[in-house]
Amino acid sequence: MQNSRLFHIGFASALLISALARPANAQGFGTIVGTATGKSGDQSLTVNVSRSVQQHDSRNINTPGTDTHSTMAHYTSRAEWEARKAHLRRQILSAAGLFPMPDRTPLHPQIFGRLEREGYSIEKVLLETLPGYYLGGNLYRPTGRSGKLPAVLNPHGHWPYGRLENESLDSNPSFGISLARQGYVVFAWDMVGYNDTLQTPHAFGNATEQLWSFGPLGLQLWNSIRALDFVLSLDVDPARVGIAGASGGATQTLLLDAVDDRIQYAAPANMVSFIMQGGDGCENTPGLRLGTNNVEIAAMFAPKPMIMPAATGDWTRNMLKEELPAVREIYDLYDARENVKAFILDAPHNFNKENREAVYQFFGAHILKDPDGTSYHEKNVKIEMLQHMLALQGRTLDANALTYDQLFAEWKKIAVDQLETAKSRGELQDRLRAVLAVEWPGKVLMEKRQERLVLSRPGAGDRVPGIWIEGRGDPVLVVHPQGAAAALQSPEVSDLRKLGRPILLIDAFQTGTAEAPRDRSVHNFLTFNQPDDACRVQDILTALSFIKSTHEGKIELLGLGTASVWATFAAAVAPIPLDLKATLGGFRGTDEDFLRSFNVPGIQRAGGLAAAQRVNSGAGQDMARR
Repeated sequence: MQNSRLFHIGFASALLISALARPANAQGFGTIVGTATGKSGDQSLTVNVSRSVQQHDSRNINTPGTDTHSTMAHYTSRAEWEARKAHLRRQILSAAGLFPMPDRTPLHPQIFGRLEREGYSIEKVLLETLPGYYLGGNLYRPTGRSGKLPAVLNPHGHWPYGRLENESLDSNPSFGISLARQGYVVFAWDMVGYNDTLQTPHAFGNATEQLWSFGPLGLQLWNSIRALDFVLSLDVDPARVGIAGASGGATQTLLLDAVDDRIQYAAPANMVSFIMQGGDGCENTPGLRLGTNNVEIAAMFAPKPMIMPAATGDWTRNMLKEELPAVREIYDLYDARENVKAFILDAPHNFNKENREAVYQFFGAHILKDPDGTSYHEKNVKIEMLQHMLALQGRTLDANALTYDQLFAEWKKIAVDQLETAKSRGELQDRLRAVLAVEWPGKVLMEKRQERLVLSRPGAGDRVPGIWIEGRGDPVLVVHPQGAAAALQSPEVSDLRKLGRPILLIDAFQTGTAEAPRDRSVHNFLTFNQPDDACRVQDILTALSFIKSTHEGKIELLGLGTASVWATFAAAVAPIPLDLKATLGGFRGTDEDFLRSFNVPGIQRAGGLAAAQRVNSGAGQDMARR
């Protein structure tokens, strides 16, 4: 191995067994990089150890944000990409608070206030996307046509009038009317806090609400899914359903494309960018873009037809030289390069007439199968008065409409009900792994000097310092909230040393020698970076994987003080049986407990302490029968 050094490590009775000295077990657990030497019975092992552990933890110095100039990994096979795509879909749904999905309760669609115009009609719509929660919108339909019609969904961006904006840089009514004239059924609906969708403000999601993944992004993505449910309940052709939105509407387009396979054609306008990922709160939520960006999320639509409009005057200005080539690499894996296009205007940020007409022509060629784009132009569009378009003009919501606090309570109730009805331990583990964004490393790198060592995951750039104490018998991993040196002085470790057990003490993230400045100044830090407590769970898993690869016997995981909470969640997501010793003290799993001792957004939505304890007790094997 290149760039390696030899260290002589004294371990008792060959407790440290190299991956190359014995076959990996059936679960493919992590391995130290090295080879074993020495005579039978020797109490030492010479290990060829990788020097690829970084000198500084990348989680402190590589902290991307909304405006970081990001890149996209290269994928060499369709299978590799499909695995990545499945991971990203789960990440998006978990961040949005939709993993698992809530029940799709009846929408009780109210369609009223029909306006008859030449070649099209416009109606007002109210949908009950959750019991007592209403989404407003407009339905544009062609007149004089029969049969199953194509459909286009139209989420809007952050222009002042939302779905009803009509100015030179954006006109959603012009878009709906023009598409209806071309033969499409079109549904345009509100962002939360706009026009008729007013049971929440547009900006919300305090620290407590974040524990439950209750925020505008998740609610908007849910509304998008239910809007698609509504459109497909109409007389439309499910094989010819597209979506087009600009700016914040493009963010909604990208996310719906990523999680719902029913969309067949897409036009995310002026949002697919490596240099800006969406600045509004409804375009961000903790955990959404860990290790990814809008370009990779857009590529999840491959191989289906997609056009990406861009402009020289905004963050999509590099489309032709950066974003389009990256997305095409994914389409090439499906031999579908011609299905992805880009269109760039010399203009500021917009969804103007030229931009919209490029979408008409793309949809015309792909959905209507008409290569002649000359007929797809806006002509003589009459914009209706606002009172003729607003669903709540002279009307109130039904009596069951929830207040903001009641809606939050309903969102929490969904999570609690889903915890109670979970059918297996594996379901709960999946939810916890997703919200913590942690992994069981397939390999662990190690550097060691005397009793001090540092562990790292290949390619991750993280560092887990520790102290190794030699011994015999089943190994113990000890985690202390002040790190390894503090653990070494604890009575618990003193007792273990008297027993002669092999012990690994670690400095979990931001404890002990791992304490270091972490740049949190970037915009939307938690959208792109794991919280400290989730990093600590990852470090425990890394240490467990290392011990498992080098020692026989069941591992004891001992969490001391606040670290008992970290250990509890690490044990819950670990794929191996552990002997967990964690006294939680006053930690009962309340919102206040999590905010004080384990502040991981989404953790309550994933089941919280109850889910972790059920997994650790083994009681999740058949919980549906309880």
